[in-house]
Amino acid sequence: MKIVIVGAGYVGLSNAILLAQEHLRTQIILFDIDKNKVAQLNQKKTPLQDTEICSYLVKKKLNLNAVDDPTGIYESCDLVIIATPTNYETSSSTFDTSSIQSSIQTVRSQNTHVPIVIKSTIPIGFTESMHMKFDENILFMPEFLREGRALYDNLNPSRIIVGATNNQNYLAKKLIQLYQNASQKKKIPQLIIPPTEAEAVKLFANSYLATRIAFFNELDSFAEKNHLDSRAIITGIGLDSRIGTHYNNPSFGYGGYCLPKDTQQLKANYAGIPAHLINATIDANLSRKHFIAQQVINKGFKNVGVYRLSMKKDADNFRNSAILDIIHILKRHGLNVTVYEPSITCSTIIDCKVFTNIQWFKQQNDLIIANRWHDELSDIKEKVYSRDIFGYS
Repeated sequence: MKIVIVGAGYVGLSNAILLAQEHLRTQIILFDIDKNKVAQLNQKKTPLQDTEICSYLVKKKLNLNAVDDPTGIYESCDLVIIATPTNYETSSSTFDTSSIQSSIQTVRSQNTHVPIVIKSTIPIGFTESMHMKFDENILFMPEFLREGRALYDNLNPSRIIVGATNNQNYLAKKLIQLYQNASQKKKIPQLIIPPTEAEAVKLFANSYLATRIAFFNELDSFAEKNHLDSRAIITGIGLDSRIGTHYNNPSFGYGGYCLPKDTQQLKANYAGIPAHLINATIDANLSRKHFIAQQVINKGFKNVGVYRLSMKKDADNFRNSAILDIIHILKRHGLNVTVYEPSITCSTIIDCKVFTNIQWFKQQNDLIIANRWHDELSDIKEKVYSRDIFGYS
């Protein structure tokens, strides 16, 4: 089976490696317009921070070839998977799906009948609109991956969902079998539902996670303001099996590729329908960042250091990280902000000096704020401000 995957981000790359495993007897072509990324992959180097991706590229035999030229790659393939970025555009109040539509157009110019699976996150109703614009041989499979653990989550999926029409039922079953065979779990919950419902599953699932984060962050704000033990309260709440002790660690706010844009897209899809909870989740995340910034300002220090920019532990993504908004607020209030971020080479970022030497960074600042705690801060814990209670993302 020859499969072409479009896009070498977390979703595309993790799917490419998953489906390129030797026992599947597949041939995977991974296309991306980034020549540097393609060169790295063909040298068995990962452009992303992900333990399993790095390990599989180096240690596993994979039937995988990365290319940066789409000429002819779709002509004789059996399946195309599209995993290109869909950023949320505030001007249009929707995801930018132009890369998906362009990819479908290119595929169909070379191959009029090959099945196309969309794995990018898309607005509710998008797949159906592609059926009308192109043809009905287009399906949607939502992804439920964590940044930094994308391949692990593909190897150990919580569920496999295929959005397919009744006419696509046979193909949907084949896709489920392919992903079941590629995984390390013997029994995975499986679901075939219409494409529009599958699109809704993705956006509502991420919006629920965002709401859960916002809830525990608001709890933590209350506890901190009233000098209460946030850990004790959250632990007590979590003993209720309906709530549980997972996904409950306070932070400076949710961020990253998915939650900010997915909640905004779901809000946009609610046009004309009451959506108080979704709106409140978005507002709560903004309020949390302002609360954290004000807590820092109230401590009265002039020189404040920001330890790492990533939106979660063991990730390399800064996009929409809550700490970036907090930096802007602190700077507007006249604080001198510097950043420790060893993963970047530039000397400044958002007009803040960047340190790559941890010791110099510690010495230069009166207060250090950290969205997530790391043990290398232990020697200066008395001057670290963090709301990381449980020590995980």
